[in-house]
Amino acid sequence: MKITKSVFTLNDYGNIEICLKEVMDSKNVKRNQLAVASNTRFDVINKWYNNKVEKMDLDVLARFCYILECQPSDIIKYK
Repeated sequence: MKITKSVFTLNDYGNIEICLKEVMDSKNVKRNQLAVASNTRFDVINKWYNNKVEKMDLDVLARFCYILECQPSDIIKYK
């Protein structure tokens, strides 16, 4: 496979959007509830909730999916 794209070009390569707020709202789950159920600090939940995640922790994502009974693709979108 020949790679023809590079992030060093001026092309827009998209971004990752975290949609945890939408999933939580649809299931009527509050941030405090998710923090307790997932054994995750509130500030971590808040970053995911507000789409401010800098580095994704897959263990945290797995916990959210388990508790919210959803798939990673419900929480993470590539645009």
